[in-house]
Amino acid sequence: MERYDVNKMITSFETRINDLNNALKPESLNKAYETLGKDMQAPDFWNDPNQAKKVSKEANIIKEKIDQYENLKNKFKQLVEWFEVSEEDSEEWTLLEEDIRSLEKILKEFEIKILLNGPYDDHNAIIELHPGAGGTESQDWCDMLYRMYTRYAQRRKYKIEVLDYQSGDEAGIKSVTMRIKGDFAYGYLKAERGVHRLVRISPFDSNARRHTSFASLDVMPEFDEDIAIDIKDEDIKVDVYRSSGAGGQSVNTTDSAVRITHLPSNTVVTCQNERSQIKNRETAMGILKTKLLQLEIRKQEEQMKNIKGEQKDIAWGSQIRSYVFHPYQMVKDHRTSYEVSQIDQVMDGDIDGFINAYLKAGDLNE
Repeated sequence: MERYDVNKMITSFETRINDLNNALKPESLNKAYETLGKDMQAPDFWNDPNQAKKVSKEANIIKEKIDQYENLKNKFKQLVEWFEVSEEDSEEWTLLEEDIRSLEKILKEFEIKILLNGPYDDHNAIIELHPGAGGTESQDWCDMLYRMYTRYAQRRKYKIEVLDYQSGDEAGIKSVTMRIKGDFAYGYLKAERGVHRLVRISPFDSNARRHTSFASLDVMPEFDEDIAIDIKDEDIKVDVYRSSGAGGQSVNTTDSAVRITHLPSNTVVTCQNERSQIKNRETAMGILKTKLLQLEIRKQEEQMKNIKGEQKDIAWGSQIRSYVFHPYQMVKDHRTSYEVSQIDQVMDGDIDGFINAYLKAGDLNE
């Protein structure tokens, strides 16, 4: 890397850090953190444990942003000083180039995190996968996506809980519901909501013909236990059945699986993760509340889009991405046009590029 190129990189870093400063408003963040700190020092702070947890979590998020921003500024300052005393083709110059690559990576990750400023972005995520029409072929595709998102969560050190798993008749899965627990799990995974399309030579076709399959993913933020959703006993139907067992982590085969149907909205929730029927019912009721609240949120978003005159289709059935295995290899996101040819890496959970492109698109998230 020549001196001119390094100078351009430093100028670019300075611009991006200034943009972050404008977006973050560090002075306001520090004031907010001080206010929360005073609240947490109050003698009666833990009288309401749920509220105390919310305040503590908010304070931690703000503190982390402040610390990361200050760390970025310090690294940039050190980089500029190193640049001024380093000579090309020297050992110091090689170290300078390494520092540039390191700062670029840290800056890019922080820029994405700053975009995660939605009201529920810092929540855990609940995702559901369902195959489209097509029987075994679509169920196998659904299973492939299940593995992809499991590997993605593992890459990010997220905790995975399989809440419900329904095996396919011959192969694959009919449906799966997972809770993904970790920092900003929903903020990242919200980019994946929609229909995913597969094109490949089907391993289930004896004539080796090319097939197109679809599977849908829905994702919801996991809300706190105290969300204000009133569910009347007469509005729900509760069924108990034997768990399917195969495939899920910790899924058991006792008669403890619970299915709850919310009759007014025809919303169905199932849970078979726990060995206790009571625990499964509690978990299912929590997910049902989350779903009903999410339905209300989406209804309000739909009304706002209508008020704004937007005609964009926001149905969960909107096709968002194609995964082509044959006659060429390509994964392309139809919303952002981001595409890669390393399909094996994508199916192994390397989907950060697609998520980051979605988050950077900004208006797609509105």
